[in-house]
Amino acid sequence: MHQAEGLDVVREQLAGASKPEVAPGLKRLLHVVNVADLLRMDLPERGHILAPVIPEQGLVMLYAPRGLGKTWAALSLAYAVASGQSVFGWNAPTPRRVLYLDGEMPARTRKERLASITAGCEGEPPDADYLRILTPDLQPDYMPNIATPEGQADLASSIEVVDLVVVDNIATLGRHGRENETESWAPVQEWLLRLRRAGKSVLLVHHAGKGGGQRGTSAREDILDTVIAMRRPGDYQTEQGARFEVHLEKARGICGPEANPFETALRVESGVATWTTRPIEDAENARIVALHKEGLNVTEIALEIGKHKSTVSRRLKALGLEAA
Repeated sequence: MHQAEGLDVVREQLAGASKPEVAPGLKRLLHVVNVADLLRMDLPERGHILAPVIPEQGLVMLYAPRGLGKTWAALSLAYAVASGQSVFGWNAPTPRRVLYLDGEMPARTRKERLASITAGCEGEPPDADYLRILTPDLQPDYMPNIATPEGQADLASSIEVVDLVVVDNIATLGRHGRENETESWAPVQEWLLRLRRAGKSVLLVHHAGKGGGQRGTSAREDILDTVIAMRRPGDYQTEQGARFEVHLEKARGICGPEANPFETALRVESGVATWTTRPIEDAENARIVALHKEGLNVTEIALEIGKHKSTVSRRLKALGLEAA
């Protein structure tokens, strides 16, 4: 019994899972600094886990409609970070240790996807311990719940040794009641902030709601550095699989061309997965050309691609095509 109690204490300390106990009538000691002291502090510069979208001590969300390829995307991001490579034009300056929390996918499917991603990358694969995966099929019972102190404590020792935690996804791993209630999100938010203070970065994978935004309470975005939205292109067909637009809806410290949206598509052939990425304008121009060849006029093309007629006319002229 004493051994079990001792283990519980150690796990709680590792996770920071519960708030510090304060005797009744006493207040916690808060460390407040004045502006002069803050300006004199020698604080380390904040680098990137995956530049420019995942900073060190960064909290990031990737969300998309069901079936669009967000798990493919998240696993590709994790692989790039662990191996010090690039994906979607985003670069991992150096290999970092990653823990991938898989909330729902069968282990066999996860293995096949990871094998395809590995086969499609030109660089060296990550060292074995640089990409670690916690998946339901390999557990004796249930997956940890990141919305509870117990679940957070269960994960503590695994998180302690990594730089990036990927939570795929919030709905299955953060079982905290109603998604649209801010109070239900509070325990997860506190946990994320503790991980940030401990020097960890976190990538949250989430579903899009019926309105197109991330599902549930908007309070999730308050503490995030980056919000990455995956959206269906206007001419998307279901059989195209993982083809989507990438938009940075929230991007602290990201500006200029790095903040521009782009389109990417996944191709898997003979067990080899490759991503093809191009600027959104290039994708739109290709569609304009195709619609023009079909005989649509400027007004009809504008309605199809969701752009103003003047934009379509300007694009046609730049492409050397006559506006009808």
